[in-house]
Amino acid sequence: MRLALIADWLPTYAGAEHVIAEFCQLWPDAPVYTTVANRGNLGPIDQADIRTSGLQLWYRILKQHHVLLPWMPQAIERMDLREFDVIVSSSHAVAKGIVPPSSAIHVCYCHTPMRYAWEMEKQYLEDYRVPHFLQPVIRKQLKHLRRWDLTTSKRVDVFVANSSTTQERIERTYARESIVIPPPVNDGLLSIPLPQNPDRSAFLAVGRLVPYKRFDLLIEAANELKFPLKIAGSGQDTARLKKLAGPTVEILGFVSEEDLYKLYANAKALLFPQIEDAGVVPLESLACGTPVIALGQGGVCDTIEDGNTGVFFQEQTIESLNDALQRFMHMKFDAQALREHARQFSGTRFRERMEEIVVSHAHPARLQSHQQVLPERPLA
Repeated sequence: MRLALIADWLPTYAGAEHVIAEFCQLWPDAPVYTTVANRGNLGPIDQADIRTSGLQLWYRILKQHHVLLPWMPQAIERMDLREFDVIVSSSHAVAKGIVPPSSAIHVCYCHTPMRYAWEMEKQYLEDYRVPHFLQPVIRKQLKHLRRWDLTTSKRVDVFVANSSTTQERIERTYARESIVIPPPVNDGLLSIPLPQNPDRSAFLAVGRLVPYKRFDLLIEAANELKFPLKIAGSGQDTARLKKLAGPTVEILGFVSEEDLYKLYANAKALLFPQIEDAGVVPLESLACGTPVIALGQGGVCDTIEDGNTGVFFQEQTIESLNDALQRFMHMKFDAQALREHARQFSGTRFRERMEEIVVSHAHPARLQSHQQVLPERPLA
């Protein structure tokens, strides 16, 4: 098969990029098409044949990919994919909107329908502090983006959702069925020796420091309940969170993968207060033998078992989190058992399942029968 990979954008090596890395390992000869890329900052993807759009020049100048979003649909549609039999896109924004050849199969690994266009418009405007006088213009652009996003969903032959939550959104937004495959845990992480005497004195939170991840809730809880908390990550919310942090809170900033794994392995538990479409961070924690205390909403419900590999709380409040902490303190977890639970979400298993889907749908006899479409929903 002549196969091409498509990514929305590649500014850094984060969650969605880990999926692209697994695709590159599965199909090492496949070129990676994307709108913009920050080469040299993409981990194993840097070794791939990365082909960017005409927006790359502007990205070099502006250094911010988000400001180029209005022009990305056109850039993705201009990509010439006529030489390929199979297109595999990794999409949470524009990648699924590529125009595949009429004879090709398009499999989309969907992280979510475009959240800031469909469900998080208000939060998007608040998080990026868009001035009030610009908001009507942005809202109009997002309306056009919704129409484009809905139209281009018909260019996908097979949707793969990263969680049951995303599967429900795909059905509600695009009126399409999908197959659920959670995001992968790096195979190497599952083979690192677990520490014999871990220093489980502090709780841990990991991720980009942005408002929706609710690290402010964790800091306020740590300040009030006086428990030690380490936060690994950086982002636009760093300054605000540092001002909130009390004496028991340590904001570490960016940490290397090696140091991050040590943090996981020595934490009392990972705290995960946000609603994520999927999220590989809880699985990385389990792979390092550390349980998870998470908000019981979103993709985490597919990978964490309440009372077995972690504890759920139901509201983003200090009271609800404290109830979960009290439950947690009376429970015991076996590090090796947590790792074995994470192993079912390994990179190897992820690649096997993706290959099964692509091979089964790429067979010519299946071209007329594989697409499942539900009744269309009205435009927002």
